[in-house]
Amino acid sequence: MIRDTSAQDRTIEVKSNSKRRWLLIGGGVAVVAVLALAMPGIARLFSADASVSSSRLAFATVERGQFVRDIAAEGKVVAAVSPTLYAVYGGAVTLKVHAGDSVRKDQVLAVIDSPDLISKLAQEQSKADAMQVDYMQAQVDARTKQSELQKAYDNAQIDEKSAETNLAREQKAFAAGAATGVEVDQSKDTLEKARIALAHAKSDMGMNNDSLKFNVQSKKLAHDNQLLVVQDLQRQVDSLNVKSPVDGQVGQLFIAERATVAKDAQLLSVIDLSALQVEMQVPESFARDLGIGMAGEISGNGNVWKGLVSAISPEVVNGEVAARLRFDGETPKQLRQNQRLSVRVLLDRREDVLTVQRGSFVDESGGSYAYVVRDGIATRTPIRVGASSIDKVEILDGLKQGDRIVISGTDNFKNAARVAISN
Repeated sequence: MIRDTSAQDRTIEVKSNSKRRWLLIGGGVAVVAVLALAMPGIARLFSADASVSSSRLAFATVERGQFVRDIAAEGKVVAAVSPTLYAVYGGAVTLKVHAGDSVRKDQVLAVIDSPDLISKLAQEQSKADAMQVDYMQAQVDARTKQSELQKAYDNAQIDEKSAETNLAREQKAFAAGAATGVEVDQSKDTLEKARIALAHAKSDMGMNNDSLKFNVQSKKLAHDNQLLVVQDLQRQVDSLNVKSPVDGQVGQLFIAERATVAKDAQLLSVIDLSALQVEMQVPESFARDLGIGMAGEISGNGNVWKGLVSAISPEVVNGEVAARLRFDGETPKQLRQNQRLSVRVLLDRREDVLTVQRGSFVDESGGSYAYVVRDGIATRTPIRVGASSIDKVEILDGLKQGDRIVISGTDNFKNAARVAISN
């Protein structure tokens, strides 16, 4: 018979461990409590269409207060008056100044050598002198002709008077029987001829006077026209001395010294430093609200100057519109062309306006909705926005003061209605 281990077995009495029991009970209660607290979050997580980490988002709170619409940008100093000078006639150019030189109004900046133009002026001046002689000769001829016509008219008057006297004498003689009727009739014929001759002399004098006046006037007009030609050529010759139209500074030289240029070629530019303006680039979305005459501020070099919008370009380039501000008052002396300055233009200022920080949500949704965050869930909510500034946007409807919304990163939501925000 094989022996077993039953002789070795013995009953061990297990003592009750209350400490372990209480630890297990406490752990179970803790687990239940944690599950109870996490259930709402877990429920919200399952009720959302998506989940996005808050680190990928930007948030802002809707506030009520002052709303200032302005445009702030960097501008550069430009010359409001910067004329470019051209050659009025072709020729070799001698420059009298260099780029950057200070110049005064009417100072000669360049001289164009044009023998052809000077020769043409001399020829036209000679024609004008000849026409003046013709005009003066026509006046002399007119006076001579008028004198002859006046003489003929006076002689016709004398002949008429003589014929009248002779007729009266013949009639007295006929009445006394000393003359015949034939002689009286001859005297009457002579008188009639004298009267006809006087009428013709008077008519000739009037007609010839008009003709002489027309001839003199024609000569005068031809001379005056030639004088205009000479004056225009003289102006061109004077313009061969290219003068500065303003006080300022020589800008750019477009030609080399002693270069031969054609008519209307660019020579140089002059910058009027007394009429500087500041040019800025404005986003297209703000340009429509910008108007000429709006007040602005120009700052730089530790100074701040008042300005007024003086010009707005009608053209949009790369989504921006160029605008210019002039200084409201005297132009600062220390500025230089193309110097960089800060510019701010005030568009609107209102009190007690519901606003929120501007973000990409305005562009992504077109301002038609926003994601309002409550209890870790971002809910898509229809809204209506109003005016915008650089950093804020006006809320007209859909949100209230204190609402917290997602202003950036909503492209991660994929247009979901509800999105869980995880930490």
